Amino acid sequence: MFTQLRNFFDGIVFTREQRRGILAIFALFLGVATLLYFLAQGSASAVDVQAASTPIALPSGPITPALIIVDVSGRVAHPGVYSLPKGSRAIDALKAAGNKLKGVDTSDINLAHLLFDGEQIIVGAPRYTASSKTGKSTPTKPTGPISINNGNQADLESLPGIGPVMASRIIAYRKVNGPFPTLDGLKKVKGMGAATYAEIALLIRL
Repeated sequence: MFTQLRNFFDGIVFTREQRRGILAIFALFLGVATLLYFLAQGSASAVDVQAASTPIALPSGPITPALIIVDVSGRVAHPGVYSLPKGSRAIDALKAAGNKLKGVDTSDINLAHLLFDGEQIIVGAPRYTASSKTGKSTPTKPTGPISINNGNQADLESLPGIGPVMASRIIAYRKVNGPFPTLDGLKKVKGMGAATYAEIALLIRL
């Protein structure tokens, strides 16, 4: 059968005009195929460009700031635990608690210092009172643990083994380095020995 087909096509003789027509058809077919190929490539490139130029959707709305938790106690309008934005200062905590009560002195609190998470601020802490007999200053009896971050000179001196010099060193240390992050950070103060710290460990707080 294949031999018959071969003999059939071998027997076909194309004229010169027929050959030109066949070549023209072949060239036209090749041109159309080439055009379709480039059109397809151009469409793919356009899709890629469009995809690349599509803007990325970003989340809208305000960003929630980081918060810290502070405890404001003592002589304020509304003592309690408050959430404040990170970077807040002591005065912001005082305002959150409704401000101090009338007549309360807050000179022992550094209202400008930056708050840290878990800090407690006591407004109207015990102070020294003058003895009517000796004329010397004596500490009032503390109502609770003394804050090593907010206690004033008198508060710190009320602790056993802490005299005026050590109390001044503690205050100077936290002014330079900021609030103590832990209670045993008190050991970094010059002159604070292990024996003294052990004696006051149960009488202090942050």
